[in-house]
Amino acid sequence: MDMDRIEREIVISAPPERVWAALTAPEFWLDEADPTGFELVEGALIVGEHRGHESVPQRIEKIEPGRYLAYRWANRFPSAEPGDGNSTLVEFTLIPEGAGTRLRMVESGFAALPGSAEERRQAAEDNIGGWDAVLGELRKSVEE
Repeated sequence: MDMDRIEREIVISAPPERVWAALTAPEFWLDEADPTGFELVEGALIVGEHRGHESVPQRIEKIEPGRYLAYRWANRFPSAEPGDGNSTLVEFTLIPEGAGTRLRMVESGFAALPGSAEERRQAAEDNIGGWDAVLGELRKSVEE
């Protein structure tokens, strides 16, 4: 496995518009946090509250509505605002495929995180299982 990135692709039996709506909904980002004032725009800092974890700040880097969304997060540094040297970049790309949507997720930047090579490898491995669960839940919610 390339220890700098995680790549996943899933096909969802729903049109891109429906997948995009689920991907940009407050509950995808916030979990238990209050959605008051939620605005998913470039430059926004979205702070989620996830069961069993501290707050998770995420900075929105780029949005191409209906097609592409990128954000940074410092998930190895709970409650820290993402910035140079402490965060990875997560990118979602939606590709129409027949009547469905291919959703591609790439998280990169593990090699630049502080700590030992073993800590960076562990960070990537921890996120692999997390992404498999998150993408599975997203698919299930959209296809229901």
